[in-house]
This record gives sequence, structure tokens and C-alpha cells, in this order.
Amino acid sequence: MKAMSNVDIYAICNELKEILKDARVDKAYQPTKDTVLIRFHVPGKGRVDVVFQAGLRVHTTQYPPQNPQTPPSFPMLLRKHLKGGTVTGVEQHNFDRIMKINIQKEHKYSLVIELFSKGNIILLDEDDRIILPLKRKLWQDRKISSKEDYKYPPERGINPMKVEKEEIAGLFKDSDRDIIRTLAKSGLGGLYAEEVVLRSGVLKNKLAEDVTAEDVEVIYNAILEIFKPLKENNIHPQIVSGKKDDVLPLDLRKYDDYEKKTFESFNQAADEFYSSIVGEDIKKVQEDVWAAEIGKYEKRLRIQMETLEKFKKTIEVSTKRGEALYSNYQAVQDVVDTINHAREKYSWLEIASTVKKAKKSGAEGLDIIESVDKMGVLTLNLQGTRVNVDSKLSIPENAEVYYNKGKKAKRKITGVNIAMEKTRKEIEKAKNRREVAMDKVLVPQKRVRKELKWFEKLRWFLSSDGLLVIAGRDATTNEMVVKKHMENRDIYFHSDIHGAASVVIKALEDEVPESTLKEAASFAASFSSAWSQGFGSVDVYWVHPDQVSKTPQSGEFVPKGAFIIRGSRNYVRNAPLLVAVGIVDYEGKRIMAGPPEALARLTDNYVIVKPGYTKKEEMARQIRGKIDKEKLLSIEDVVRVLPSGKCDFVDKRSLKRR
Repeated sequence: MKAMSNVDIYAICNELKEILKDARVDKAYQPTKDTVLIRFHVPGKGRVDVVFQAGLRVHTTQYPPQNPQTPPSFPMLLRKHLKGGTVTGVEQHNFDRIMKINIQKEHKYSLVIELFSKGNIILLDEDDRIILPLKRKLWQDRKISSKEDYKYPPERGINPMKVEKEEIAGLFKDSDRDIIRTLAKSGLGGLYAEEVVLRSGVLKNKLAEDVTAEDVEVIYNAILEIFKPLKENNIHPQIVSGKKDDVLPLDLRKYDDYEKKTFESFNQAADEFYSSIVGEDIKKVQEDVWAAEIGKYEKRLRIQMETLEKFKKTIEVSTKRGEALYSNYQAVQDVVDTINHAREKYSWLEIASTVKKAKKSGAEGLDIIESVDKMGVLTLNLQGTRVNVDSKLSIPENAEVYYNKGKKAKRKITGVNIAMEKTRKEIEKAKNRREVAMDKVLVPQKRVRKELKWFEKLRWFLSSDGLLVIAGRDATTNEMVVKKHMENRDIYFHSDIHGAASVVIKALEDEVPESTLKEAASFAASFSSAWSQGFGSVDVYWVHPDQVSKTPQSGEFVPKGAFIIRGSRNYVRNAPLLVAVGIVDYEGKRIMAGPPEALARLTDNYVIVKPGYTKKEEMARQIRGKIDKEKLLSIEDVVRVLPSGKCDFVDKRSLKRR
């Protein structure tokens, strides 16, 4: 896979500066050994995923890869230090293949992404001391390990964004290579070195030491021309297809004859280019895993089939040898008698030697003997069938030895056939499992950003009386709910606990029914810190809009998302923490989370959750499987509507019995 060039990284950094402006770090994942994905929340835009693959690429992605059920230690440490932090800057180091993202929390942190060689991802503290690297590395002049001071690699080459003509001349003066190799090694890389030479018109195989002042002039002008769009932030992100595929931020003459697909941003182009390759890689890895799994059974079957053939051969040969003994009974008996008679005077070694000499001299009566061993076993050739005969046993006993071998092999054939049938079934099962598994292989699918209704950007539900109830998701949207969406006739709810959403019932002309008040109270209770603390209920109060103020008393401070309540409060005691989740038809099909009574009015297709012990992401998967048969939702859609904290399911019937 092509690694990003320093030009690519310059373009990516410039875009990320704007994309991640004031972004808040949400979560970090590590889908593969070298890849980290960080999810950011950008004010006014929502979720932005950025993928970092050490040594290869960095870009935003609409193709989030599948994450492991148990996250490795590196992303967990990133979450610990960076979650909730705000991005304060994105920069490229010295036009090198190194990116740095600065993040401010209670302390300043930096995430360094090295894209040269095999790359690295390194978390630094405010003193540029390494907290943890993705990979520990040791060089003569650099040590990438925890608690070490981070040092950039030695600077090399030129910066085409700032290069002077004298630098170009000096570059060639100190080189013993040709022009292209000299430019490539200077930091431009092979692609842009070729483009410089192509535009300059200088012979590409010309030696650097032969470069003239006129050559330096045209090469310098070519560099200015090529990188001018980069300086002016007037790039042309594209994927080119031809003899090879490539992604780049600039128009290059080298690719004039290639097919080009353009994009609005280089991040989008890089995402399309790399994600398609990654998808194929993921699929190939899984195919290789299953090929090995099935191959294991197929190898076993081959061995079993070879064993079966050996047993069949044993039966055939043993039967033939036993029959040969009986067919040549007298001749064999005469030889055995002769040998046994000689044994009375001679050792087996002497007999074997005598037989060997006699056969060479053509003595009669020994023509069927091939050899005699030191244990008295004769090897006979009975009309083309070689038979071993123990001279200490009778002819029938020797024949029985062969017949028993055949019988034993015949018994084993039954077992081998059973084993082979079992193996064939295992192969079929494995192939079926492979087919199912390959269908489930989550090659990254494009995450299409849905156009949300205004209320979907908040928390919301439609009460059983048909009234819209909205709530803030965080401090910013709490402010929005009150300042932008709350009107004089509405009702404001808040849990009597620190860390709760501002909830507003959008009232109509009539008085708000008691049933909606109870549902809004349960909603306010559920979307408060009481959920993550595992409470079953909490007290909630409601007031009228004119009692909600942002104006503090002298000497007081009201933080963002918080409000001052003046006057008497109307309490709803022990409001239950329960949230039902289902797909409803309200201005189109969409997911809704709210009190069970509200969901029951709009759909039968819903589940109910309470504070529990199952992680939100896992609950989202299970909820999606139960309510979304039409595949309308993503896991993120479900996660988005759940309360902050762990959950467990509630049996609907238990609520009815209450």
C-alpha cells in the first residue's frame, strides 16, 4: 500500500486544521496492530472519525473499520488522557512525514504520528515527554519509549515551500548521483522529483555534477510552479487510474493520460483510495484464515485416504502371500526342512552365507530362496510372489500370519471409512461456516451522514399525548434547548441531581396532561448522572420558563449549560429511570428513545432498558438486532439515543404486572 508523501501530509494537515477546529476528543480505537482510529466531536458538525495508520496514512474516514470487542491497552490509554480534550492545533513538522495534533485538557498533550519507515503513533505530555508509543523503537540517536524525551529525527533535504535557488545549486554540488535521485533523496520523493524534471525539460539521467546554472534556474522554477497551488491552498484532490492507481492533492503532468476522479477535499480522496484497499486486505486476511481452517481438514482427509489405500494393499498382498504358501506347499516344506537340518550343525550366519554362495554357483533346490537372515527368516520367491517364512513355524502357521494381517487391515478399514465420513462432514461444515463468516466480514462500509431533523440533534421523544419533549445532550445543547427552543407556554424539567439534561415539553394551547408530565419526569431522570450511578429512581422538578434564568446573583457564576431556578418548584418524586428504544413513524421512520408509555403508543417494536452492567456499544448491537429488521439504523444511531452509562434489558411483562 502506498505510504503518504510529505506533500500529501501537508495537504491533510491544512484541511485537518479546519475540520478539527475546537473539536473534542471522544473515543480511541485500535482496529489493527498499526492502526488507531480517534472519534472527535466537532461543534456544529457532529462526529468526525480520523484514522491513523503508522507509516502509511492519516485522514478523516467515512469507512470506520470494525473494532475489537476488547480494546488493546494503547487506545485505552489515549482515552484516559485525551477523552474530552479540545484540539488546539494540527501541524506538519518541517515538511517531513510527521504530523502533530495538540490537545488541551487539564494539561496539554500532543499526539505525534510518524509516517516514515514503519511509522509510529506517540502520545506526549506538555513537556514533550513520551507517555506511551504504539511501538517502542531504539536508534543510535533516538529512543522512542515511555518517559523518554521525544526527539524529532534529524532534518534532511529541502522544503519546497520555502526553498531558495542557492539551496538547489548546493544540493547538486554535493551529490554524486543523477538529477532525479538527487531530488528524490532531498525530501521530494520519487514522484515529485520526476515531475520537477519533466517540467524543467532537463535530461533526467544527467549527473548532478554536470548541472549548469541554467539547469538550476529551470529546476527551481519548476518547483515553484508545482507547489504554488499548495502554498495558495488551491489544491486539486484526485484519484488517478492507469498503469497504476494513485491519490494526490496536485495536478501532475506525469498523470496527464490517466483517468482522474476529483474530490472536494484531499481527506475525502485519501479516504476513498485507502479504504478500498483496506477493505480488500481485510477480506483477503479472512479468506486466508478460512483457507487454512478448511485446508487442515482436507489434509486430514488426504492422509486418511492414503491410509485406506495402504490397508487395501495390505489385504491384497497378505492374501496373495498366504495363498502362495499353500500353492507351493511341498516346495516350501522341502526348503524349510533342508534349512532346519543344516541349522543342527551351522549358525544362521553360516547358513545364510552358504545359501548365498550356492545360489551364485547355480545349485539345484535353492532357486526359490532369495535370502536367509540371522533370525532364521527365509525370503522366498514363489512364482513371482515374495514371501517371508519363519523356519521355526509350520507352513500353515506362516500362512496364518499373513491371513491375520489381512483381517486386521480389514477391521481397520471400517474405522478409516467412519473417520473419513466424519472429516468430509467437518469440511462441509467449515465451508458453510466460511460462507456465513465471509458474509459477515465487515469490510468497512461508507458511513453516510444522515440529514437530521432539528429535534434529532437533541434528545427527544413524542409523549403518549402527542407532545414533543426535547432535552440537551451536553452543556452546549442544554443552552440551545432553553435559549432557542423554550417558549413561554412550555414546561421546563430538571433532575434534582448534579449533571442532568435540561428537558422542555413543547406545550400547545391546552394544559399539559398529567401523563406527559410523568413521562417527561422519567425522561429527565433517565438522562441524568443518576443513570451512570445505577439509581432506580430520582426526584425531578418542573417549573415555568419565566423561572429559568441565566442571570446570577452578584458574586455567583453560572457555568455553560446550567441555569438558575427562581421561585417554587413542582416535584415529581421517585421518577423511574427507564428508557424504551424503538423505530417510530414520526415525520418518517426514525429511532426514538423515551418512556415506555410513549413508545407503546407509537409502535410495538421496541425494547426497554434500565441502568445495568452491559456496555453501551454492546447494548446498541443487541437493540439493533431486536428492533431493526429492515437495517435502517447503524450501531452509532442506537448508541446516540441511549443514556450515558451501562444498561440492561427490562422484560416488558414485568412492567405490566407492576
